[in-house]
Amino acid sequence: MTILITGASGNIGRQVVQQLVERGAAVRALVRDPSKASFPAGVEVVQGDLLDVQALRRALAGVTTLFLLNGVVPDEFTQALVTLNLAREAGIERVVYLSVIHSDKYLNVPHFAGKFGVERMLEQMGFGATILRPAYFMQNDLTIKDVVLGHGVYPMPIGAKGLAMIDTRDIAEIAAVELLERGTSKPLPLKRINLVGPDTLTGADVAGIWSAVTGRAVAYGGDDTAGFEKNLLNFMLGWMAYDMRLMSERFLSDGMVPQAGDVERLATLLGRPLRSYREFASEAFASA
Repeated sequence: MTILITGASGNIGRQVVQQLVERGAAVRALVRDPSKASFPAGVEVVQGDLLDVQALRRALAGVTTLFLLNGVVPDEFTQALVTLNLAREAGIERVVYLSVIHSDKYLNVPHFAGKFGVERMLEQMGFGATILRPAYFMQNDLTIKDVVLGHGVYPMPIGAKGLAMIDTRDIAEIAAVELLERGTSKPLPLKRINLVGPDTLTGADVAGIWSAVTGRAVAYGGDDTAGFEKNLLNFMLGWMAYDMRLMSERFLSDGMVPQAGDVERLATLLGRPLRSYREFASEAFASA
């Protein structure tokens, strides 16, 4: 049984590979540049990307299970559709897809709408799929750690509805568990799993956690989504900064709130409690 990991050199992809290797799985990693990729011994590396049809055909040959992870890029939807069509051509029936929570609600947000389209394709093509729907990644906040620690402000406009933030390490471990279940059992029906953390946190809650962890006052920066977009333009393209602004506006209006039983379901799947934001912030502060 060989599992193909796309997006294998990224933050979550690398962790999924590691989790699978630790569990004794045969892993194939699709990467753009093998010279920049570092994986555990035994991982088979294939060069290519999700728009390189011939490379994808080579990567999918002999694979039993696919982990589909593709980044927020302008052609994300096309990448996913090409990959799934080629997976079907290769006879692959088992897929774990990394989508996003509320993909069916945040439909004005480009990358959410794209992921929901992929979910619908998985359903209509009859794949035996697990659709993982993660909430906001705790590790996103590593990008603003210096603002928190240097200026005493938590600047992410996440609002007062609350986000059930999840640690990427938990995402990777859950993905590995689901990939192994898909690969070793008889074909299973499609299912969706919300990936959430143990706490649903507002902007003020997160600022309070940073205050407690650092021992100094940290204020919530407020709900200025236009200012957020402007700041993002310093290090990302305009279309992506606008996409992120639209997402943050939905944070304010809707939040990312788990359904009843989500937290307990994930803790049972992992056999341990989910990592908390306080744990994440404490680790980030200790490493500063």
